[in-house]
Order: sequence, then C-alpha cells, then structure tokens
Amino acid sequence: MSEVCVRVAVRIRPLLPKEVLHSHQVCVRVVPGSAQVMLGSDRVFPFDHAFGPTASQDEVYESCVQPLVESLVHGYNATVFCYGQTGSGKTYTLGGGNLDEDGGIIDRVAQDVFFLLGEKRRNSDGVEATVRVSYMELYREELRDLLELHTMHKELHIREDEKGNTGNKNLFSD
Repeated sequence: MSEVCVRVAVRIRPLLPKEVLHSHQVCVRVVPGSAQVMLGSDRVFPFDHAFGPTASQDEVYESCVQPLVESLVHGYNATVFCYGQTGSGKTYTLGGGNLDEDGGIIDRVAQDVFFLLGEKRRNSDGVEATVRVSYMELYREELRDLLELHTMHKELHIREDEKGNTGNKNLFSD
C-alpha cells in the first residue's frame, strides 16, 4: 500500500433528460488525458482520478475502490466517502442504476470482500475474519445509519474507541 492516505476522485455525471430538455449546458468536463477537471473555459482543478460522463461503474471501481478492498483483506481499514449535492450521482455510483445495469461500489465491494476472504481461507489454515460494514448518511448535520431501519430519527454519535478506531458508537458494542 502506498503512503498516500487520502485520494480524491471526481465523477461527472451526464446531463439528465430533463436538463437536456431545458437546454442546460455542460459546465464541467474532464481535461483529456489527465485527472483534471475544467470548470467553464479556464478554471482547472487537479484530482487523483477524474471520470467523465461516459465512465463506467467498472472504471470507477477498479481505479478507486478495488485497491482498498485488497488492502482490507490484509488488515487495513478503508473508507469510501461520497460527497456532492443532491442529484449529483452519489447514489448511482454507490448503489448502481437499474437492475439491467452494472452494480455500484457497494455490490462490488461485497462480492470482492467475500471472494478474497474465501481465497485467503482456502490458502491458509485457521483464518477467521469478522466483517463489519457501516453505510452512513450525513445530511443537514443529521447522521443516519442506512443499514439500520430504526435510526431514521435516532441521533447517532461518532466516537473513537480505545484503539483509535472511529465510527458510530453502536459499531463498537459486541
């Protein structure tokens, strides 16, 4: 694993049908052959990865997330943090689109984690693993655990345990 702890990727979604219908114009684009995004005609911003509207779920996953999954199996923690305004494509990137389309990051991580743990178990004696997953939403300063239905209006708190692990305090209780 390289020494870089945080990497930032940007994914530009295509215009939605209603945006095309209203003659909206694309104002952000990836600079060809680079990991830079151009806003308007003259403002350029560099990222570790930049994906344009035609980028596939495979491209995003293989470039940004798959290396994290491989590190997980070797004992490292990993976080995928999606940020953007409503309608920017976070849910599509994480969960995928229609059933006919490719799955998103969540589907692929689940498949790869259990595949890699199965491989590791077959190749080693007595390997045991515990998989803990959280899927949190921070919206208007309210934190919700999207995997726990009972937290719709429940207040969640981010805490650090005695080992320095950060998460929802409910994740630390066994």
